[in-house]
Amino acid sequence: MNRQRRNFLAGLAGLAGAATVSRAAAQQHVHPLGPATTPRVLPDPPPTGVAGVVPVVTPDVPHLPFEMDGQVKVFRLKAEPLTTEFLPGRKVDVWGFNGSMPGPTIEANEGDRVRIIVENHLPELFAPHWHGLEIPIGMDGVLGISQSPIPPHGSHTYEFTLAQNGTFFYHSHMPMQEMLGSIGFFIVHPKKAHEPRVDRDFGLIFQGWDIKPNNTVPNTLAMEFNWLTINGKAGPATTPLCVKRGERVRIRIVNLSMDHHPVHLHGHHFFLTGTEAGRVRGPVVVPENTIIAGVAQARDIEFVANNPGDWMLHCHLPHHMMNQMVSMVGPTGAADTAMGHQHGGAAEGYKVKGYPQDMWMVMDDLVAGKPEVHGLPPTWTAAMMGMMTLVRVLEPEMFDHIQQLRAEAGR
Repeated sequence: MNRQRRNFLAGLAGLAGAATVSRAAAQQHVHPLGPATTPRVLPDPPPTGVAGVVPVVTPDVPHLPFEMDGQVKVFRLKAEPLTTEFLPGRKVDVWGFNGSMPGPTIEANEGDRVRIIVENHLPELFAPHWHGLEIPIGMDGVLGISQSPIPPHGSHTYEFTLAQNGTFFYHSHMPMQEMLGSIGFFIVHPKKAHEPRVDRDFGLIFQGWDIKPNNTVPNTLAMEFNWLTINGKAGPATTPLCVKRGERVRIRIVNLSMDHHPVHLHGHHFFLTGTEAGRVRGPVVVPENTIIAGVAQARDIEFVANNPGDWMLHCHLPHHMMNQMVSMVGPTGAADTAMGHQHGGAAEGYKVKGYPQDMWMVMDDLVAGKPEVHGLPPTWTAAMMGMMTLVRVLEPEMFDHIQQLRAEAGR
């Protein structure tokens, strides 16, 4: 990683002090590509055991394994501090589960009896809430009402029968712990596949963070946010969703942040088919290509991937399409070269009030070697920051080749 990028990722403490600029700042800046790396490739989730129901893939987030105790599925969930990376080299100290933030995906079937043994490895009181699940009050996970808090180094066992199906999630019921990342998917598949059946099923968790320059711990009291992530990664480190042309696709979107997110898909329209309360009843007739995912909501969307290409899926709030924002200090109207990032404008741009606004920063070397990005055009990463990922609608040959690359990388 070159020095300019390292400075960018480590923080922008010196940015505000830069007041002298040159006309050369108006030229496009492209980082030289570094050697390719081989990122960790997560294994495919196990089959659901229900005919016609495919497992949910949560890119960059593992699944939580279970053991059988008679007819009960037993999961072990450990709340703990950990260090993650929003981008390669951008380390952040968060609170997650079982070494992952967001926590590992729990996947089960309607009618299952589940037992979840929760250990608290945090330095303070904790309890998980099972968001959207209609279960006995003693299992709800609200400290002081449905149970006593789980103390540090303590544990608590939850056991209930899953009487619903849909997109649910678990999270700490302590608000500041939520802001440090304590959330994970809880997917419950139906006893019989919904029609029309989907060929691919994905889950994405949207989160926002305030990380001050030269800090690694998010500011949980903030009301403005400068890092925006999907499944714990900021673009371009978000792993693309790869599907075959013609397949029917479901994407489950969960928002646990301080902002609502208008989620927009390029190149396709879709239909809302479910929420955190379950499957939409009756015919689905309203087409969308942007949908609001409100705070603490789940939104399931479905579409037929009939338009080949590499299509953006992103929050359309402009500030959520960037990384590592800081408030400006001093007059506006001159290009900034403090970080060596230039803006691709005309040489006389510095004369225009408001210039510069956007920059072009190529980061291909940060994610080189990830199978899902194979075949993307050079400089694609400059278009991807913040709450952005790609839906890659691929011809069968390219899809199969990427799957082969995944298999080789996972050996």
